[in-house]
Amino acid sequence: MRLTGPLESAALLTILPVPRTAAESARGVLPWAPLVGLALGGIATGVALLGDRWISPLAGAVLGIGVLALLTRGLHLDGLADTADGLGPLRGRERALQVMHQSDVGPFGVVTLVLTLLLQIACLATLLETPGGWPAFWSAVAVARLAMARTGLPGVPTADGSSLGALVQGTVSARWFAGWWFVLGLLIAVGTGNLDPALRLAGSALAGLLAAELLYRRARARLGGVTGDVMGAMGETATAVTLLVAAVAL
Repeated sequence: MRLTGPLESAALLTILPVPRTAAESARGVLPWAPLVGLALGGIATGVALLGDRWISPLAGAVLGIGVLALLTRGLHLDGLADTADGLGPLRGRERALQVMHQSDVGPFGVVTLVLTLLLQIACLATLLETPGGWPAFWSAVAVARLAMARTGLPGVPTADGSSLGALVQGTVSARWFAGWWFVLGLLIAVGTGNLDPALRLAGSALAGLLAAELLYRRARARLGGVTGDVMGAMGETATAVTLLVAAVAL
């Protein structure tokens, strides 16, 4: 795995300043996406905790989700809205892909985007009020990038016309993906420091990954494969469901 991989991933998935040469390839984007998720999650969680301490849990949740959107240029949220427009109405494959490539956002996209953000904020506010609940946000952001990395496994088809999908196709090996599963599970166990909350948090992470998997299968059946928008939508779906299940379980 190339040492420039983390820089390639950060160049595409964040607004962090990265040398221009690191953005010339996309081969390392998905393999190192979980590492980028850990960095983004740490920053966003820190902002959320400060907002909770200085103002209120709700303000902390808004600031945390807002900073995360800022650090990612809203890229995944845009993907969520476009994917909702493509998969929502009853239309053929070619028309769905055409709608997703357009710059405007339709009613399905707007409703999905607003409801997803509200759900993320509400669940995060609840977690900030729960003792020991804040690690769920950090893990949710990392899990979202793990869900995105899943689209780089061998055999995952790419939808027609998806340039990003073609660039990252087959860039993640099954062993590498399993390794990230282990790393994130270990971090959850160490971060919580207690078996019961660790298991609950691991369960919420698994629920987020399963939700992203369902979205992937829907996109594969409807669009013929994944696109950059679908990857972003999978990430936002995983984040929302992980936070939702954690808010219920913790």
